[in-house]
Amino acid sequence: MTYQSIKHILSNYWAVMANQKLAMYKVASMMESKDSDDTNFLWEEHERLRNDFRRRNRESTTIIKPDEFIEMDSIKPKPAFSYLDLKVKIAERMFQNCNFCEKACKVNRKFGKGDCAVGDPLISSEFLHVGEEPLLVPSHTIFFSGCNFSCVYCQNWDISQNPDVGIFMNEKDLAKIIEKRRIAGSRNVNFVGGDPTPNLHYILRTMTKVSENIPVIWNSNMYLSEDAMHILDGFADVYLTDFKYGNNECALRLSNIPNYMEVVGRNHMMAQQAGEMIIRHLVIPNHVECCSKPLLMWISQNLGLEVILNIMGQYRPVFKAHKYKKIDRIPTSSEIGEVIRYAQELGFNNLI
Repeated sequence: MTYQSIKHILSNYWAVMANQKLAMYKVASMMESKDSDDTNFLWEEHERLRNDFRRRNRESTTIIKPDEFIEMDSIKPKPAFSYLDLKVKIAERMFQNCNFCEKACKVNRKFGKGDCAVGDPLISSEFLHVGEEPLLVPSHTIFFSGCNFSCVYCQNWDISQNPDVGIFMNEKDLAKIIEKRRIAGSRNVNFVGGDPTPNLHYILRTMTKVSENIPVIWNSNMYLSEDAMHILDGFADVYLTDFKYGNNECALRLSNIPNYMEVVGRNHMMAQQAGEMIIRHLVIPNHVECCSKPLLMWISQNLGLEVILNIMGQYRPVFKAHKYKKIDRIPTSSEIGEVIRYAQELGFNNLI
């Protein structure tokens, strides 16, 4: 994979990062929307605007010259109620009958915690991260506590499995930090955790208050509901995905997640249509044949061979992994090499 091929595949991200094109949330904030108290009407309006946004995005060639920059002051005024405001309003209603993720526990999370056990959005840390993929760094990474997965080997288990750690920050204060990090040189704002999904409403509200133009990275296990994926469509510029398993059985046993391939596979196909994408796959010991190879085959058949694919060898047997005999060690170099060779044999062109 070459630097130029990355820039080509992530051309929209690159243009926003260089401030030569508006981020999706900025465009959404300038699209006028009708308002209503009727939820069905709100969804109908959202789908109308989502289709219009898709059409405009496909047809748009508005990338200014490399030696020019978008001036925020020259952007047309925000309408009284925008497409982005509409997303916020729908997400807040979803929050009160929660179906942000596919588990759809339907809890009113204003007054109680759902299956994810996440209450108020708590941030465990935020900083300029230099350990992400080279094209993303420095990345302003915002780690949320809590997760809808229960991975027995989670490397961030101290925050993902402890949703009550961290601090609450109001949206206005977080927006100011995002702006300061952007001015200091961040290439993007990267929402992760745990997983950002339980805090979808809060993230949307935060970005309505950000004045700077910055690419939004949705860094997630991708176990969202279809409704949540529709809300992200026209908001997230890049989906940085964690595609773990190649079958449902391993996902249920190691992450307590049902119907993994159907849900996460569907969402990857939706994400590919909605924005740009980088897929991460962690090589788990003794899971080359049951997970890595079937997953790579699925990706090749459903997402194509041009996707950016990061095959990761960073697995460590942390948290509860020592209780599971087959994953109580690091992957061998031969396991990692076998997965990489298999991806090359399938014809993937953009391996990290």
